[in-house]
Amino acid sequence: MPVREWDGSSYDRISGVMQSMGMEVLSRLALTGEETVIDAGCGSGRVTEALMERLPHGRVIGVDESASMIATARERLGPGVELLVADLLELEIDQPADAILSTATFHWIGDHERLFTRMRACLRPGGRLLAQCGGEGNISELRRRAMTVGEREPYGAHLRSFRAPWKYAAPDVTRERLLAAGFASAEAWLGLAPQQPEHPREFLETIVLQPHVQALPAELRAPFMDDVLAELGEPVVVDYVRLNIDATA
Repeated sequence: MPVREWDGSSYDRISGVMQSMGMEVLSRLALTGEETVIDAGCGSGRVTEALMERLPHGRVIGVDESASMIATARERLGPGVELLVADLLELEIDQPADAILSTATFHWIGDHERLFTRMRACLRPGGRLLAQCGGEGNISELRRRAMTVGEREPYGAHLRSFRAPWKYAAPDVTRERLLAAGFASAEAWLGLAPQQPEHPREFLETIVLQPHVQALPAELRAPFMDDVLAELGEPVVVDYVRLNIDATA
């Protein structure tokens, strides 16, 4: 899986929306405080920090493919947590975990069959996978309007052949993939979660429209964002649709 170019410091500064949604997922994970839990796609460590507070006698393993994200997480979390720069499709740990938590990550991975097989391999029998990511219909209106801008010149020369790098899966297909990967039980469902980010320009540029921005030459990135924001108007609403996963190994 190609490594995405993330700016960990920028992401940490403006990812309150992602933290809020991630905390809702964490609230569904029952813990005694002694478990081993993997934060799969830990980003800058905002949700990882809350997970650590719930595991005073446990072990937290934060994993992200981005070295910049992991560096930012180290600054936030200090030396008391294990942080790995690793591709989730290749993840291996020294002993099976009791649970895996993942928020705002799985939609960036195209091969969900392989992903779920790897997640199952990292869990002990009876361990839980709790995740949330973009699901079927995610940011469809925002993307449509952004591509209205992207079809104009001079952006069109670079974005007309744009291919989305994300996978916004449906819940029924996701459940089938989880069971095929070896999970004993699995539930998946969609939820509407529209958000108004506090810093809309940086939020869109760093997270939501990051692939579009990176497909443009440097001199066109700021004008593109200017035009997208003009197209969206105020307030900027990100029409999130989240795919929720609750599976038991």
